[in-house]
Amino acid sequence: MNQAWVERWDERYRTDAFAYGEQPNAYLKEQIEKLPIGNILFAAEGEGRNAVFAATLGWAVSAFDISVEGKQKALRLAEANQVVIDYQVGELQTLGYATEQFDVIALIYAHFPAAIKSLYHKTLDTFLRPGGFVIFEAFSKNHLDYIARNENVGGPKEEAMLFSTDEIQSDFANYEIIELVEKEIELSEGLFHNGTGSVIRFVGQKK
Repeated sequence: MNQAWVERWDERYRTDAFAYGEQPNAYLKEQIEKLPIGNILFAAEGEGRNAVFAATLGWAVSAFDISVEGKQKALRLAEANQVVIDYQVGELQTLGYATEQFDVIALIYAHFPAAIKSLYHKTLDTFLRPGGFVIFEAFSKNHLDYIARNENVGGPKEEAMLFSTDEIQSDFANYEIIELVEKEIELSEGLFHNGTGSVIRFVGQKK
Protein backbone atom coordinates (compact mmCIF):
# COMPACT_ATOMS: atom_id res chain seq x y z
CA MET A 1 0.00 0.00 0.00
CA ASN A 2 1.29 3.45 -0.78
CA GLN A 3 2.40 5.90 1.89
CA ALA A 4 -0.48 8.29 1.22
CA TRP A 5 -2.91 5.52 2.19
CA VAL A 6 -1.03 4.89 5.44
CA GLU A 7 -0.87 8.61 6.25
CA ARG A 8 -4.60 9.00 5.63
CA TRP A 9 -5.44 6.46 8.31
CA ASP A 10 -2.80 7.71 10.73
CA GLU A 11 -4.34 11.16 10.43
CA ARG A 12 -7.83 9.83 11.08
CA TYR A 13 -6.75 7.94 14.18
CA ARG A 14 -4.41 10.59 15.60
CA THR A 15 -7.15 12.55 17.41
CA ASP A 16 -8.25 11.77 20.96
CA ALA A 17 -11.79 10.92 19.87
CA PHE A 18 -12.42 7.43 18.51
CA ALA A 19 -13.25 7.67 14.80
CA TYR A 20 -15.78 4.82 14.93
CA GLY A 21 -16.48 4.82 18.65
CA GLU A 22 -15.38 2.53 21.47
CA GLN A 23 -18.32 0.11 21.32
CA PRO A 24 -18.24 -2.99 19.11
CA ASN A 25 -19.99 -3.14 15.77
CA ALA A 26 -23.53 -4.43 16.34
CA TYR A 27 -23.33 -7.23 13.76
CA LEU A 28 -19.97 -8.43 15.05
CA LYS A 29 -21.32 -8.48 18.60
CA GLU A 30 -24.44 -10.39 17.55
CA GLN A 31 -22.50 -13.03 15.64
CA ILE A 32 -19.49 -13.56 17.89
CA GLU A 33 -21.70 -14.23 20.89
CA LYS A 34 -23.13 -17.26 19.05
CA LEU A 35 -19.73 -18.95 18.68
CA PRO A 36 -17.52 -20.98 21.01
CA ILE A 37 -14.58 -18.94 22.31
CA GLY A 38 -11.24 -19.51 20.56
CA ASN A 39 -8.65 -17.67 18.48
CA ILE A 40 -9.86 -14.73 16.39
CA LEU A 41 -8.16 -12.40 13.91
CA PHE A 42 -9.46 -8.89 13.23
CA ALA A 43 -8.43 -7.43 9.86
CA ALA A 44 -7.97 -3.67 9.37
CA GLU A 45 -8.88 -3.26 13.02
CA GLY A 46 -8.17 0.46 13.40
CA GLU A 47 -8.65 1.68 16.96
CA GLY A 48 -9.52 -1.73 18.35
CA ARG A 49 -13.17 -1.47 19.42
CA ASN A 50 -14.10 -4.92 18.11
CA ALA A 51 -10.89 -6.66 19.12
CA VAL A 52 -11.12 -5.34 22.67
CA PHE A 53 -14.75 -6.42 22.94
CA ALA A 54 -13.83 -9.96 21.86
CA ALA A 55 -11.02 -10.04 24.40
CA THR A 56 -13.44 -9.08 27.18
CA LEU A 57 -15.45 -12.20 26.27
CA GLY A 58 -12.36 -14.38 26.66
CA TRP A 59 -11.21 -14.73 23.05
CA ALA A 60 -7.49 -14.93 22.21
CA VAL A 61 -7.35 -11.87 19.97
CA SER A 62 -5.00 -10.99 17.13
CA ALA A 63 -5.45 -7.87 15.02
CA PHE A 64 -3.67 -5.94 12.31
CA ASP A 65 -3.82 -2.62 10.50
CA ILE A 66 -1.50 -0.34 8.54
CA SER A 67 -1.83 2.50 11.06
CA VAL A 68 0.54 2.90 13.99
CA GLU A 69 -1.82 5.52 15.40
CA GLY A 70 -4.67 3.00 15.29
CA LYS A 71 -2.59 0.44 17.15
CA GLN A 72 -1.64 2.87 19.89
CA LYS A 73 -5.28 3.75 20.54
CA ALA A 74 -6.29 0.08 20.42
CA LEU A 75 -3.71 -0.82 23.04
CA ARG A 76 -4.89 2.05 25.26
CA LEU A 77 -8.47 0.85 24.89
CA ALA A 78 -7.39 -2.70 25.75
CA GLU A 79 -5.58 -1.47 28.85
CA ALA A 80 -8.63 0.54 29.93
CA ASN A 81 -10.69 -2.65 29.62
CA GLN A 82 -8.03 -4.75 31.38
CA VAL A 83 -7.50 -7.11 28.45
CA VAL A 84 -4.59 -7.98 26.17
CA ILE A 85 -4.64 -8.11 22.37
CA ASP A 86 -1.87 -9.01 19.93
CA TYR A 87 -1.86 -6.12 17.45
CA GLN A 88 0.52 -5.92 14.48
CA VAL A 89 1.10 -3.09 12.01
CA GLY A 90 1.94 -3.79 8.39
CA GLU A 91 0.74 -5.39 5.21
CA LEU A 92 -0.82 -8.81 5.61
CA GLN A 93 1.81 -10.85 3.79
CA THR A 94 4.52 -9.56 6.17
CA LEU A 95 2.84 -10.39 9.47
CA GLY A 96 3.65 -14.07 9.88
CA TYR A 97 0.27 -15.56 10.70
CA ALA A 98 0.19 -19.35 10.44
CA THR A 99 -1.89 -21.61 8.24
CA GLU A 100 -5.13 -22.59 10.02
CA GLN A 101 -4.17 -20.53 13.10
CA PHE A 102 -7.62 -19.03 13.76
CA ASP A 103 -11.12 -20.20 14.60
CA VAL A 104 -12.72 -16.94 13.40
CA ILE A 105 -11.71 -14.11 11.09
CA ALA A 106 -13.58 -10.82 11.45
CA LEU A 107 -13.77 -8.32 8.60
CA ILE A 108 -15.69 -5.30 9.87
CA TYR A 109 -15.51 -2.40 7.39
CA ALA A 110 -12.20 -3.79 6.15
CA HIS A 111 -12.18 -1.84 2.89
CA PHE A 112 -8.82 -2.68 1.38
CA PRO A 113 -7.60 -0.98 -1.82
CA ALA A 114 -9.46 -2.41 -4.81
CA ALA A 115 -6.37 -3.99 -6.37
CA ILE A 116 -5.70 -6.22 -3.35
CA LYS A 117 -9.05 -6.78 -1.63
CA SER A 118 -9.74 -10.22 -3.14
CA LEU A 119 -6.11 -11.27 -2.60
CA TYR A 120 -6.38 -10.28 1.06
CA HIS A 121 -9.60 -12.26 1.46
CA LYS A 122 -8.00 -15.36 -0.07
CA THR A 123 -4.87 -14.93 2.05
CA LEU A 124 -6.93 -14.57 5.21
CA ASP A 125 -8.78 -17.75 4.28
CA THR A 126 -5.53 -19.71 4.58
CA PHE A 127 -5.20 -18.60 8.21
CA LEU A 128 -8.63 -20.02 9.11
CA ARG A 129 -9.03 -23.64 10.14
CA PRO A 130 -11.57 -25.88 8.41
CA GLY A 131 -14.85 -25.45 10.26
CA GLY A 132 -13.90 -21.91 11.26
CA PHE A 133 -16.01 -18.85 10.58
CA VAL A 134 -15.76 -15.54 8.75
CA ILE A 135 -17.83 -12.62 10.08
CA PHE A 136 -18.07 -9.78 7.56
CA GLU A 137 -19.81 -6.43 7.39
CA ALA A 138 -18.86 -3.68 4.93
CA PHE A 139 -20.44 -1.20 2.58
CA SER A 140 -22.08 -2.42 -0.62
CA LYS A 141 -21.59 -0.96 -4.08
CA ASN A 142 -25.03 0.63 -3.77
CA HIS A 143 -23.77 2.59 -0.77
CA LEU A 144 -22.54 5.35 -3.10
CA ASP A 145 -26.15 6.51 -3.43
CA TYR A 146 -26.38 6.81 0.36
CA ILE A 147 -23.14 8.82 0.56
CA ALA A 148 -24.53 11.20 -2.06
CA ARG A 149 -27.45 11.92 0.25
CA ASN A 150 -25.48 12.00 3.51
CA GLU A 151 -21.69 12.07 3.65
CA ASN A 152 -21.79 11.55 7.42
CA VAL A 153 -22.60 7.88 6.88
CA GLY A 154 -19.01 7.37 5.73
CA GLY A 155 -17.48 4.72 3.53
CA PRO A 156 -15.24 4.69 0.44
CA LYS A 157 -16.32 6.77 -2.52
CA GLU A 158 -14.58 4.44 -4.99
CA GLU A 159 -17.00 1.77 -6.22
CA ALA A 160 -14.25 -0.80 -6.71
CA MET A 161 -13.50 -0.70 -2.96
CA LEU A 162 -17.11 -1.54 -2.14
CA PHE A 163 -18.63 -5.02 -2.16
CA SER A 164 -21.31 -7.11 -3.82
CA THR A 165 -22.72 -10.44 -2.72
CA ASP A 166 -21.27 -11.97 -5.91
CA GLU A 167 -17.76 -10.85 -4.92
CA ILE A 168 -18.10 -12.35 -1.48
CA GLN A 169 -19.35 -15.64 -2.91
CA SER A 170 -16.36 -15.68 -5.25
CA ASP A 171 -13.75 -14.77 -2.63
CA PHE A 172 -15.13 -17.27 -0.10
CA ALA A 173 -16.22 -20.00 -2.50
CA ASN A 174 -15.19 -22.83 -0.15
CA TYR A 175 -17.64 -21.77 2.58
CA GLU A 176 -21.05 -22.86 3.70
CA ILE A 177 -23.07 -19.65 3.63
CA ILE A 178 -24.89 -19.09 6.92
CA GLU A 179 -25.92 -15.57 5.94
CA LEU A 180 -25.18 -13.44 2.89
CA VAL A 181 -27.35 -10.40 2.40
CA GLU A 182 -27.29 -6.82 1.20
CA LYS A 183 -29.18 -4.68 3.68
CA GLU A 184 -30.02 -1.09 4.50
CA ILE A 185 -29.04 -0.31 8.09
CA GLU A 186 -28.79 2.62 10.47
CA LEU A 187 -25.27 3.36 11.69
CA SER A 188 -24.25 5.29 14.78
CA GLU A 189 -20.56 4.55 15.24
CA GLY A 190 -18.31 7.34 16.48
CA LEU A 191 -17.57 10.33 14.27
CA PHE A 192 -17.60 8.77 10.81
CA HIS A 193 -20.42 6.19 10.56
CA ASN A 194 -23.70 8.02 11.12
CA GLY A 195 -26.90 7.60 9.15
CA THR A 196 -28.54 5.19 6.74
CA GLY A 197 -26.24 3.02 4.64
CA SER A 198 -26.17 -0.10 2.49
CA VAL A 199 -24.01 -2.99 3.65
CA ILE A 200 -23.12 -6.56 2.80
CA ARG A 201 -23.36 -8.93 5.75
CA PHE A 202 -21.80 -12.39 5.54
CA VAL A 203 -21.22 -15.24 7.92
CA GLY A 204 -19.63 -18.31 6.41
CA GLN A 205 -18.19 -21.55 7.73
CA LYS A 206 -15.10 -22.91 6.00
CA LYS A 207 -15.55 -26.37 4.52
